[in-house]
This record gives sequence, structure tokens and C-alpha cells, in this order.
Amino acid sequence: MLSVIVRSTLTKYRGLWVPSQFVVRAMSSSAAPTSPYTTLAISHPAESVTHVELHRPEKRNAMNKAFWSEMVDCFNEIAGDPDCRVVVVSGAGKIFTAGIDLMDMASDVLQPQGDDTARVSWNLRQKIAKYQETFSVIEKCPKPVVVAVHGACVGGGVDLITACDIRLCTQDAWFQVKEVDIGLAADVGTLQRLPKVIGSSSLVNDLALTARKMYADEAKSSGLVSRVFADKEAMMAGALEMADEIAARSPIAVQGTKINLIYARDHSVAEGLDYMATWNMSMLQTQDVMKSAQAAMEKKSPKTIAFSKL
Repeated sequence: MLSVIVRSTLTKYRGLWVPSQFVVRAMSSSAAPTSPYTTLAISHPAESVTHVELHRPEKRNAMNKAFWSEMVDCFNEIAGDPDCRVVVVSGAGKIFTAGIDLMDMASDVLQPQGDDTARVSWNLRQKIAKYQETFSVIEKCPKPVVVAVHGACVGGGVDLITACDIRLCTQDAWFQVKEVDIGLAADVGTLQRLPKVIGSSSLVNDLALTARKMYADEAKSSGLVSRVFADKEAMMAGALEMADEIAARSPIAVQGTKINLIYARDHSVAEGLDYMATWNMSMLQTQDVMKSAQAAMEKKSPKTIAFSKL
């Protein structure tokens, strides 16, 4: 963890986002994975912020067998951690991730066990469902997840980022739904979440059927990412700045917002409104509303409010 001093600048410069504060703290890459994990490095760069870093830089952060279970354990722990209010996900090394580690995963996927076709199919379906949970657990986590992508984001990387709440990238980032090139349909989230992220069925079909690369400018214009930064250092500083802003708000309000946004995405407007009304029947009974209203009337920043842990 380090602090860097940057000159005050406009929030946007030539289409790229830059940190807008005089002082921003940039998240440096960890030297090694954090025990008990072998593929992830966990740190806490700011109060109430957890940084989860994909950490197999020598393998381009390829997703091996350990990764698929460690992500589940990690995000289940984060979901229950009252000291965490927001998560930042990034990748160590030269790229975000090269996707699935084919050499390490081949025996698991290509040689399923079973005495007959039905049992082989049953066991393979169970494995696929287990792998799907690796990224669904990010979506189920009530804490907002900001993902910061630099360089390549291939295959399983797209599955991962589409399960996150906010996506940022560097100008040199590119994204690729790679699965058709290795003879299969993407099966752990991209085909289900990407259409809802970018909203264009034609573009989704284009990307998923051709396996072409999507570069940062197109990712921004299509809505896959919301901000593009000049380089990784600027992006990580921007991600932490954003995480600080989210963490400063009421955890009741923030986590309730995430949960209801996801519910609304998967239901009709009428169903979403009904769920929201039921949700706020109990969630409005919090001191956070009065604290926030008082701060607003006094023109104070939410960062001045001491919200209780959730």
C-alpha cells in the first residue's frame, strides 16, 4: 500500500478518467497470495474496503482448480464481514486474466466420472454448477464489487466481471468471450449476464459467436465498463477513490440498493416495486436515514457520519 500525490485535475481528460482528489492512495500489487489462499491476495487498502487480487501473475492469472473454490470461500467470508462495505477486484501482473487454465482443468472437465452416460452427465452437470457458483457468489455478496481490468480479460474473466457491480478498465484493456474457440459454449455466466449488462443482443451475439476482441473504447461505448483510465496506476487509484465514496454511505442503504437492483434486473417493474416496498418496510426503521438527512441539511459530506456496522 502506498500513497501518491497527484496534481488536481479535471475528472475527465480526453475521454480518460483520472483521480480528482489532491491525494489518492493507490493499491500496489501484493508480493504473494494471502493464506489460506493460493490464487488470491487479500488486503485492506482503506477503512471498510477489501481488495481481492487475482494472484497467479506467472500464469497470467489463469483460473486453475484452486481458484474456483477459493473465490467462493473468499466472497462468502466477505459477505459476512461487518468491517467490509465494498470490494475492489483486480489482477496482479501484466494482465487481468487469461481465463481458464486449460492444462490444469482438463482432467476435471474432459474426464468426468460415472458408470454410464446418465451418471457421467449427472456428475458433469454438478461440476458445471459448482463452477458457476464461483462467480454467482460475487453477485450474491451484498457488498458492492468494483472490478478493475487492465490488459487482457479473456473467457472466464468476462464471466467474472459481468457478475460485478461496477466495471473499470485501462485504455489498453481488451475483452474476449473465447469459449467458441475452444469448442464449447460459455457456461459459467457470460451468456446469461452479458446481455443484461450491455443491452444489445446483436453485440452480444457478435462477441460470443466470433470470439473477437472488444477494446476499451468499444467496451465504454457499449456500457460494459463505466470508466476508462490511462494506465493501471490511475485505474487503481480511481477504483479506491470510488470505493471510499461507496464505503462512506450507510451500509443499509448501499447493500439494500445492490440487492434491489439485482432483483429488479430479473423481475418485472411491478414485481420490483412490490419487493422494494416490502424491503423498506423494515429497512426505513434505521437511524441512518435521520443521520444522512441531518448531514445533507448541514451540507456535510457522508464521510462525516459514523454509521454503525451491518
